[in-house]
Amino acid sequence: MIAASAVPVITIDGPTSSGKGTISRSVARALGWKLLDSGALYRLVALAGQLAHLDPDDVDGHVSIARRMQVEFQADDTGEERVLLEGEDVTGAVRAETTGQGASRVAVWPAVRDALVARQRAFAEPPGLVADGRDMGTVIFPAAELKVFLTASAEERAARRHKQLISKGSTANLADLSREIAERDQRDSSRAVAPLKPASDAVLLDSTGLAIQQVVARVLALGRERGLWKV
Repeated sequence: MIAASAVPVITIDGPTSSGKGTISRSVARALGWKLLDSGALYRLVALAGQLAHLDPDDVDGHVSIARRMQVEFQADDTGEERVLLEGEDVTGAVRAETTGQGASRVAVWPAVRDALVARQRAFAEPPGLVADGRDMGTVIFPAAELKVFLTASAEERAARRHKQLISKGSTANLADLSREIAERDQRDSSRAVAPLKPASDAVLLDSTGLAIQQVVARVLALGRERGLWKV
């Protein structure tokens, strides 16, 4: 594998349930690169606030959590992500729908976003980083060598999330998920701070109807075209 710079960065942004997390993990694993799940950071701030019984509107309290919380991303034997907060495995809790809604709320607060910027950029370590989120290419890593904006139809995203929840033993209503996804899309794209949108130089990749392997192959091909690696 030949990198174009000492610490090359790939950003994979997109709306909720677009598959960016799965694709980012697969690409990072294929390359042997570091992984940043930025969405999990916001979810962790929200979750830690819930565990500390903070008022949902307590901005200062959530900023304090964002600055001091100890976070670690790991992978289990199957390659699935494990998220640790203060040394405790909170993977299930951090993926809960209520935590996602909380993350969408705290993400609009400039003070929380500012507190997380430096620690997100610190994830860029050799041999390279795959950064997954909503503003990786526009705000956190604007000079990234490859920026991908991953999309999929709202219907397919709701169906994917429904299948994921059912497979984990959770109850979920497809109609409710569709409504929640539409509401979150509107909230994330219209917020004043770092709204969800593709970077001007991002490659738009619609994953509707595509298998995971097909999307991963496309991202790897984009990197080869830019001379970032030979895999």
